Amino acid sequence: QVQLVESGGGLVQAGGSLKLSCAFIGDMAQYGAIGWFRQAPGKEREAISCLSLEDGTTYYTDSVKGRFSISRNTARNTIFQQMNSLKPEDTATYYCAPDFDTSCQWYLSPRSYKYLEVWGQGTLVTVSA
Repeated sequence: QVQLVESGGGLVQAGGSLKLSCAFIGDMAQYGAIGWFRQAPGKEREAISCLSLEDGTTYYTDSVKGRFSISRNTARNTIFQQMNSLKPEDTATYYCAPDFDTSCQWYLSPRSYKYLEVWGQGTLVTVSA
């Protein structure tokens, strides 16, 4: 019913920038929030950004705050994540995921990924030193 397709990943040097896209296929209006996760090898999937679909406000985890920015193109049903000042520790597979609830505070909490049902295939971001 709902499908997500992430794109825009690739290889970039430290200090560089990259913009990820998430095509949302389906009814976004049934969800309260949407955001981005990432998963590095050997680590749990972690939420890094969240956009409230109620009022458009955005939230970030401390590790990316000031460097990453989530946004939405409502006409195209597309979610973006602009990533600046990239660091080698940003290397991971990045996913977008919607949540029925409206709480970005919960969305960004540890292990929230275990309770979300819809995922895309992810897009790999590699940052070289």
